Amino acid sequence: MSVTILDHPLIKHKLTNIRKEETKTKDFYQNVEEIAGLMAYEITRNFPLKEVEITTPICKSKQFELAHDVVIVPILRAGLGMVEGIRKMIPTAKVGFIGLYRDEKTLEPCEYYAKFPDTIVNSIVLVVDPMLATGGSASAAITILKKRGCKDIRFVGLVGAPEGVKVMQKNHPDVNLFLAALDEKLNDKGYIVPGLGDCGDRLFGTK
Repeated sequence: MSVTILDHPLIKHKLTNIRKEETKTKDFYQNVEEIAGLMAYEITRNFPLKEVEITTPICKSKQFELAHDVVIVPILRAGLGMVEGIRKMIPTAKVGFIGLYRDEKTLEPCEYYAKFPDTIVNSIVLVVDPMLATGGSASAAITILKKRGCKDIRFVGLVGAPEGVKVMQKNHPDVNLFLAALDEKLNDKGYIVPGLGDCGDRLFGTK
């Protein structure tokens, strides 16, 4: 497993915007979407290509296009905020969905919804969730995808905690992680410090 922290100046600038307590829903959502789009460049850096023959206005030419379909899988609901930013960079990407809730007795994530494109098994799968806190939801989502036969899976998040990274390294050492920032720790309530609060609530204006 590799953990890539994308420290591009524009990503850092926009990440500061969403960390601010005073940032309102509209600007928060816009910045999350824009960060995801900027991250798409690095996420796709090693995507395999295939050679194709095309006809330009001048002549026939051998060029390159993506060798595999791409499927973006947001973990509901906060992951939805990152989807369009990536799709603007990869307009052909399809989208699947995973919904998880925490069991009150076991505290383990449980699946309540899953729907994927038919092509997902042979696609590059980007699991997106703004926060990698305990790692429980991300790990569970990837397990769900592996059970359905997916092999090329990558996790894309905005802010991670060391605790979540360790869980992912233990449970899914074959899945590479892409984060905009790796923060200090989790607090006693499971929030990332310094973090940016409850990303789902801030994206959609709910509390």
